[in-house]
Amino acid sequence: MRQEIEIEFKNLLTAEEFAAVRAAFRLDDGAFRRQENHYFDTPSFALKRQAAALRIRVKEGRFTLTLKQTRADGSLLETHEPLTASEAEALLAGAPLYGTIAVLLSEMGVDPHKVRCFGSLITERAQCSYESGLLCLDRNFYLQSEDYELEYETDNAKTGEERFLRLLESLGIPRRPAPNKIARFYARKCEMEERS
Repeated sequence: MRQEIEIEFKNLLTAEEFAAVRAAFRLDDGAFRRQENHYFDTPSFALKRQAAALRIRVKEGRFTLTLKQTRADGSLLETHEPLTASEAEALLAGAPLYGTIAVLLSEMGVDPHKVRCFGSLITERAQCSYESGLLCLDRNFYLQSEDYELEYETDNAKTGEERFLRLLESLGIPRRPAPNKIARFYARKCEMEERS
């Protein structure tokens, strides 16, 4: 298990802006890597109600269970727990959750045995260093929809935001704060359920 504080800034992009960022940073098809996010919550969305998220990320053959908890300053505390392929498959099939993250969920008042996978999102991501941080360009596919976003991960909220806003301005991209991927996934899922 490892923990880290994540400070990141996000902006939703149009398809044209996505192409412009790709061109500006010379990101060809080979720069993009595929990752899968499988999202978990209880049937009553106990994690969502606490502005927390739980996922299994599959990337380059590795499986990582991550709990994201929003801190008072707006940053995220991420707790990562590596999984074997068989452990990940068992959780995706509905097996009960055990381990460090299960303990953290219990401390939050969330029953880890009630946690279930409720959907998946595929991301094609390109990353590059940018002004002492990490810039991520994402194309996301989920629930018959597709969106694009630019993320900037940094270790300083104030200077990181200034750098990110300057970058957007230099590219002629308007500021569009982006809910995180799981929030967009939830919104799309609710929208589809209302239509059916």
